[in-house]
Amino acid sequence: MAYGSRYEEVLRPARIAFRTPKDSAGLTVVERVKGDAGTDFGAPSIAAKAEAAPVDAKELRRLRSILEATWGAFDAAAEAARGKKLRTGPRGGGRSLQKIVAHVLSSDASYVRRIAGRPPKVDESDPWAAAEDVRAAIAEALARGVRDGVPERGPRGGAMMTIRYFVRRSAWHVLDHTWEIEDRTPGR
Repeated sequence: MAYGSRYEEVLRPARIAFRTPKDSAGLTVVERVKGDAGTDFGAPSIAAKAEAAPVDAKELRRLRSILEATWGAFDAAAEAARGKKLRTGPRGGGRSLQKIVAHVLSSDASYVRRIAGRPPKVDESDPWAAAEDVRAAIAEALARGVRDGVPERGPRGGAMMTIRYFVRRSAWHVLDHTWEIEDRTPGR
């Protein structure tokens, strides 16, 4: 609930309504998912059963608009931080802006394999050069996944992601680092 206004701000350009309830009584638990070590860390590392629901063309447009909104927020935060030294964390650590951007784009590139997409290479010395290619690969893989389905197992036997889970996982990761950049940028 503490991040509700941040979600509202991110989704506003996509015209996706997100309203933060006034208190926890306004929340409804729709599913409980047994977590794992990633969940303990805060990452949505387990797909919900509801995320296995089919995705049609209309829903794909909505899901893509969510991703595009998160990418826009990430790009804006990174642009606002360019040329600034990000504040360090409580123990003096924290990645540089370039390393955060490289991490986010590399992660998205690797996630695209989990929906049967072909990931582009992300050069850590110039990660922004790959942003358009990574995002195009995601859009292509999502469209193909909706059209043809995503196999349950990858070519090497690894578990694949559903379309809905992929979008939730990617959007969460992008926003996690968007807000890290915002929170660590001097003058914000």
